[in-house]
Amino acid sequence: MDWVRKQVELYESSGGKEGYLLDGTDMPCVLFTHIGVKSGALRKTPVMRVEVDGAYVLIGSMGGQPQNPAWVANLRASPDITLRDREQVFEMTVREVDDPAEREKLWAAAVAAYTDYDAYQAKTDRVIPVFVAEQR
Repeated sequence: MDWVRKQVELYESSGGKEGYLLDGTDMPCVLFTHIGVKSGALRKTPVMRVEVDGAYVLIGSMGGQPQNPAWVANLRASPDITLRDREQVFEMTVREVDDPAEREKLWAAAVAAYTDYDAYQAKTDRVIPVFVAEQR
């Protein structure tokens, strides 16, 4: 999508000094770099900034669409990522959250950061994936 490409370019080219707010909002996002499972190419994806106890929560909502965003398959296949939070860059490993209590805690933090996540979950039959990224 064109707006995502522009967001990523601004975030990266400014070293995180610009582009860290979701386009047209005052909501912060982080940028993570991952490997495409089919292409093997580097992919860069902005997501809402949700930090819990020094880890970052990545929500595979895709606006409540019936399918997961492509990056979900990428993380499942290759969990090592680089995450940019403004000017800070971290080498991280992600894991999908399966434990119900942990998922509930992280989902609540995500909804506190971006209330639309609850509406997205209500809109779709799939369970929206929750990942946690922790420093390597």
